[in-house]
Amino acid sequence: MMATLTGGAFLMGLLGGVHCAGMCGGVVLALCGDAGARPALALGYNLGRIGTYGLLGALAGSLGGGMALVSGTLSVQLALYIAAQVMLIALGAYLAGYTGALRRLEALGAHLWPTIGSLAKALLPGLTPLRAVAVGSLWGFLPCAMVYSLLVTASVSGSALRGALVMLAFGAGTLPTLLLSARAARRLRGWVARPRLRMAVGALVAAFGVVGLVRAEGLAEAARRGLLCLTV
Repeated sequence: MMATLTGGAFLMGLLGGVHCAGMCGGVVLALCGDAGARPALALGYNLGRIGTYGLLGALAGSLGGGMALVSGTLSVQLALYIAAQVMLIALGAYLAGYTGALRRLEALGAHLWPTIGSLAKALLPGLTPLRAVAVGSLWGFLPCAMVYSLLVTASVSGSALRGALVMLAFGAGTLPTLLLSARAARRLRGWVARPRLRMAVGALVAAFGVVGLVRAEGLAEAARRGLLCLTV
């Protein structure tokens, strides 16, 4: 189960990279515009960002595992699992441009961003690769429906360590696109905005959720027989 979660999260990062490039294109351009001259800065930003994802994943995994442990019931584990698959389907529809419902989640996180963004700006003058990691760690809090959706998946992992691994795998999947964005942000943003590409990516992401829902009944039955734990 854990290999499925981390592998799926990595693929979500790869597929969702087109969204990341469009969503974060302005941030990438502002932070990593000189990546051609100083690639260490771009790498530092992204390592910091992925580190934040790992921290958030640890919190989500700890929370989800704690809920299952306290309740001691299969229903809580199954509910978290189903919620994660539904979020993937919603994310796929969002990436494809069929619905803007997940923007409401981003709007909730947007209330914190002005404060966090101001902290990041204060670190920008006289940047070193180490300070770039600090700026990137703040960038990781940028409101993002993809991150929020994968955090629900991390909550199914069952522990802080596993939740962190899920989000680190997701972050690693986004890395190639965002590193490329540092060199060609403007052109890449136009390319990823193509409707057919967004629809294809959205359909693939939603397919993961649909397959997960189809498997839900079989997983629940196996868990009842003691053959597996949904959070392992």
